[in-house]
Amino acid sequence: MSATPQKNRSARRMLAAAAGLATVGALVAAMPAGAHDRGNGHGHGHGHGHKPRTVDVQLLSFNDLHGNLEPPAGSAGNVSETQPDGTVKAIPAGGVEYLATSLRTARKGNPYSVTAAGGDMVGASPLLSGLFHDEPTIEALNKIDLDVSAVGNHEFDEGATELARLQNGGCHPVEGCYEKGKKFKGADFPYLAANVTKEKTGKPLLKPYTVWKKNGVKIGFIGVTLEGTPDIVTANGVKGLKFHDEVETINKYARELDRKGVKSIVALIHEGGAPASTSYNYDCDSPGAGDGISGPIVDIAKGITPKVDALVTGHTHQAYVCTVPDPAGKPRMVTSASSFGKLYTDTTLTYDRRTNDIVRTSVKSANHVVTRDQPKATDMTRLIERWNKLAAPIANRPQGWISADINGRGSTAPEKPLGNVIADAQLEGLAPADKGGAEVAFMNPGGIRADLVHKASGSEGDGVVTYGEAFTVQPFTNMMNVVDLTGTQLVTALQQQVSGSNEASPKILQVSKGLTYTLDLTKTGAARVVTDTIKLNGAAIDPAKTYRVAMNEFLAGGGDGFAALGQGTNKLVGASDLDLFNAYLAAHSTAAAPLAPPATDRITVIQ
Repeated sequence: MSATPQKNRSARRMLAAAAGLATVGALVAAMPAGAHDRGNGHGHGHGHGHKPRTVDVQLLSFNDLHGNLEPPAGSAGNVSETQPDGTVKAIPAGGVEYLATSLRTARKGNPYSVTAAGGDMVGASPLLSGLFHDEPTIEALNKIDLDVSAVGNHEFDEGATELARLQNGGCHPVEGCYEKGKKFKGADFPYLAANVTKEKTGKPLLKPYTVWKKNGVKIGFIGVTLEGTPDIVTANGVKGLKFHDEVETINKYARELDRKGVKSIVALIHEGGAPASTSYNYDCDSPGAGDGISGPIVDIAKGITPKVDALVTGHTHQAYVCTVPDPAGKPRMVTSASSFGKLYTDTTLTYDRRTNDIVRTSVKSANHVVTRDQPKATDMTRLIERWNKLAAPIANRPQGWISADINGRGSTAPEKPLGNVIADAQLEGLAPADKGGAEVAFMNPGGIRADLVHKASGSEGDGVVTYGEAFTVQPFTNMMNVVDLTGTQLVTALQQQVSGSNEASPKILQVSKGLTYTLDLTKTGAARVVTDTIKLNGAAIDPAKTYRVAMNEFLAGGGDGFAALGQGTNKLVGASDLDLFNAYLAAHSTAAAPLAPPATDRITVIQ
C-alpha cells in the first residue's frame, strides 16, 4: 500500500524552483522558527554528526482544481485578502503555470516535502481539459509532482470505469487517443478512496491509503470523499458503489496504519466548512480554536481519532486554516485552499524520529496566494499550448455576444444574473409542445461553473461568447428533462432549497422568468419560503394542478437534496443544457445588439 516518490523528483524540484526565486524571500520570512536552515539537513536540537531527533516535513496542499489549467476568468479567478486597514482587496490568482511555480518555489530548501490534494482535481472542467476527459489535467498534476490525492465527488462524474482509467491510463474507450502515437499514461500519484467500496464485493474501489517515505520518515495518507457523494452526482456516476461514513472509515484505516508502525497520519477529506469570512487570510481561530468555521467538517474533525495529525479538506471551495480540537481535546490543523488552484497551503509537520509521530504542538500552517505576477512554469505553458491547439477548432466558435459581464459562479446573491439566463434558455428551448411543453425551468446553482466575461479570453474580441466559454459555464452536458409535477410538489421543491439537507447551507434554484416568490432569511427551515407569494405568470400556484417543469437530469433524479423534483412523471428527455444555452445566445444576441445582464427581480430576499 505504499507509494515512494520517484527518485529523481527532488532533483527536478530543486532545478524547477530556480524559476521562482523572486518570491522566496517572502516565503522565508513567513517560515516558522528553525525552518530556515533545513536546506543544510539540520533539524531541531544539536545533532553533532548524529541525525537530529526531529525533522520538519513540508506538506503542500490544494483542492478543487476542477481542471482549471488556464487562469479562471472574471470574479471566479479572484481571491479576497483583508488588508491591515480592514478593507478587502481582490487579487487575481490561479492557473497551473503559476501554481507550478508557486509549489516549486515553496519546496526550495525543504528536503522533506510532500504535495497532497483534497479531491475534485477533475470534473466540471473548462473546455481545455473537459473536452479531453481531463487527460490534460492529470498530465499537469504529474508534472507538478503531486504525491497523492483524495477522490472528490466530481471524480465520479463519468463513473468508476473512467476514474480507473484516469488512475491507470489508457485511451478513452469511445474517443480513443487524442494525439497520434501518444497513449494516456494515467496519474503517477495514487488516488485514494477509502470510503468507497464496490457493492458486489465490499472491497475498496481504489487504495484506501498510501505511505510516503523518505530517509526513514514515514507519513500515511488516508483519502475519503464525502459520504453524500451519491446525492450530488448523477446516478450513473455512482452505479454499483457504496459510500461510507468519513469518520468511521478514517478511524478504521488509522488503526491499521498504526499497527503497521505508521504513527504520522494525514487525512485528505473531500468535505469542508464555511469560514465566517471569505478572506483567505482570515484568522478562524479568533477568539477561540475553530470559532470562525461552521459546516460538516467541524463534526467530522471532532470525531476523527487523535492518531490523525492534520486534515486537508475541500469541496466547499473556501479558504481556511483552523485548529479544531480532536476527541482528546488537543488542537489539530484543518485546512482548505479555496479552489481552481488560486491558493496553496504550506503546513510544517515536525516529525519525531524516536516516536515516528508528529509533534502536534509544532504544527504550523498558512495559505498562500498563487499570484499571477510571478514567472510562468514553461512546461505548463507548453502543455496548455499543445492542448489548446487540439481544442481550438471547437473552442473558438462564436456562440453569441454580451454587453457586460454576466455573473454566475462569481455572484454570491441567491439569484444570479447568469442563472436567470440559463433558466430562461431551458424554458425557451423546451416550451414548444413537441419539445416537452415546459411552463417553468429550474437550474441548480452548483451547476453554474463560471461567469460569462465580457473581456476577450483570446483573439475573438471583447463581448464575444465562444463555445469554449459557454462550455466552461455548463461543462456537464447534462441532458434536459421535462416532467409533470403537482403544485404541491413544486412548492415542496422550493422549500427544500432551505430545509432538510440544505437547511444549514441553502441551495437556491435559479428560476425562469414568470416564477416569482419571497425568500425570508430571517426565518428558519422551510418557513423561509413564503408560500403565499409563489406565483407563476402572476397566478398563485394551484396545489392540485399539474405543471410541466424543465430541469437537467441531475435535478430530475432528486440531486442536491431536491427529492420533490425526483418525483416527476411523464418524463420527456430533451437536448443538453449546453445546446439550449448556446441556442439561446444565438437567438438573443448579435454583434450590434448584444445580450445585456438580466435584472434579478424574480426572488425577493428579506435578510
